[in-house]
Amino acid sequence: MSLRSSTPIDLRGALVIDKMQPQFAATVAANSDGYFPIPGESAFWLEARPGIVINRLMDVALKKCRVTPGALITERSYGTLEVHGPDQAQVREAGRLILQAAGVSAEDGLEANVLTDEIIRQVDSHHAMLINRTRSGMLLLAQDTLYTLEVNPAIWVLLAANEAEKAAPIRLVGLGNNGAVGRLRLAGTDAEIEAAVVAVHRALSAVRGRKNEGID
Repeated sequence: MSLRSSTPIDLRGALVIDKMQPQFAATVAANSDGYFPIPGESAFWLEARPGIVINRLMDVALKKCRVTPGALITERSYGTLEVHGPDQAQVREAGRLILQAAGVSAEDGLEANVLTDEIIRQVDSHHAMLINRTRSGMLLLAQDTLYTLEVNPAIWVLLAANEAEKAAPIRLVGLGNNGAVGRLRLAGTDAEIEAAVVAVHRALSAVRGRKNEGID
């Protein structure tokens, strides 16, 4: 008797990062269990459920395209994969083949649902030290302006972080892109943060996908 699941793949989100910015690439690399990306490379990310299907999808990309695996993460509810490389055309082709193998299109993912979007000005010294103890990127300094973002699905925080760094010389303090929600912390001057927030809003509002009813 042969057992084979007929459960369709639920795409949470899929995106291409056209050109990884320096802090973005460094932060992703510092928290990666795979092969490290470097600035200037392109990347394809996908988040799906059931989580373990990402093994089959990763296999398709690595056997047919010149890309490098950077993430293969299965957690309680979702699976996340990433492939990257210097040739954007190859990265995009890898993404196309992965989506094809999953039987979905990029638009089948969920739209970005922003849960928290706040600017905190002139951060207190003790507040900065608390955040720095668990940071995944640069330091937050006293009197900095701090921006925090929480978005669902988690994958969209990657788009927000890279576009923010393109728009302004902010410091990327925290980036969490696994689990039910994605979380981002940026630091800088008032003007830098305000420019970055405009870019974040523009990027997330351009995401096309299914209506997002919230965290599930």
